[in-house]
Amino acid sequence: MNPLIKFFRTKIYTAVFLLVVLLLIGVTGYKMISSYSWIDSLYMTVITMTTVGFGEVVPLDDQSKIFTIFLILASVVIVGYALSIITEYILSKNDIDELIHKKMQKKIDSFKGHIVICGYGRNGKQAARKLLAHKKEFVVVEKDKEIEERLQVDGVSYVIGNANEDETLIQAGIDRASCLISALPNDADNLFVVLSTRQLNKSINIISRASLETSYDKLKLAGANNVILPDKIGGDHMASLVVVPGLMEFIDNLSIVGKSNINIEEVAVEKLYSNSKEARTIKDLDLRKKTGCTVIGYKDEKGEYLVNPEAELELASNSKLIVLGRPEQIDALNSEYNIN
Repeated sequence: MNPLIKFFRTKIYTAVFLLVVLLLIGVTGYKMISSYSWIDSLYMTVITMTTVGFGEVVPLDDQSKIFTIFLILASVVIVGYALSIITEYILSKNDIDELIHKKMQKKIDSFKGHIVICGYGRNGKQAARKLLAHKKEFVVVEKDKEIEERLQVDGVSYVIGNANEDETLIQAGIDRASCLISALPNDADNLFVVLSTRQLNKSINIISRASLETSYDKLKLAGANNVILPDKIGGDHMASLVVVPGLMEFIDNLSIVGKSNINIEEVAVEKLYSNSKEARTIKDLDLRKKTGCTVIGYKDEKGEYLVNPEAELELASNSKLIVLGRPEQIDALNSEYNIN
């Protein structure tokens, strides 16, 4: 939450607390001093605090009049304080929100090669958590303004607006982004976002969610590089837990989302040695000895994958290695080769 809003809310809570305390003192005082009933004590306290000028329940004696004088003086101070704080908050809230959005937009404008996530529901939030764990820059586009506070608490960059509108996507820096994750609950909305994004950025990698299998081909045709069916994946995963439970449990623990629990990393070959013209093999890199990580996959320059590549495999330019290791070994790999 923004510090200014938090500050105002703290002052409002303080004002409300003081009003409640004053009300309790007034009710208890009239009950004990003037022997009023609880209802009459509450009535006298309220009309005294609000200074509406209604008549007394019964004539007050000297002791009750002195108590009333102090209650009026205290009410003027506390009620005045509460009204000023609430008024200041209402008048300043729009200015605070505008300041927050300007500061957020300035941060987003500095991003380049970032990821844009459309929708902060279950899938969008899970994607954001994963990207945070991998320290990737990303922007969330969310239409529901009520989720803004949750976005602030989670500490993510965001744009409040409709992802179906080009202006909102441009505000999120879609023209400079490297990837789009469209995680909206409606397939038609995802389709529109994919079409708009592909028009605004021809080279961006687009990953879209789909609820229905019939939407798969449409989203691919619209320009999505990958289409994910969460329900299908979830069903396959549950069935796999029955068929090969031990294997699935192991796979689930390979890439748990967390601050330091990253077990799999994809690394561009160019980052592993300085001279990109020099043909080197996996054996020459000797990642196992240097970092403890094990190479479990290879993605060539054409985008084709090879599982468990041989040690003598020559590494081509624009290819990538998939390595497996414990969190501390992945950290050692990143440190050894200055991988961000």
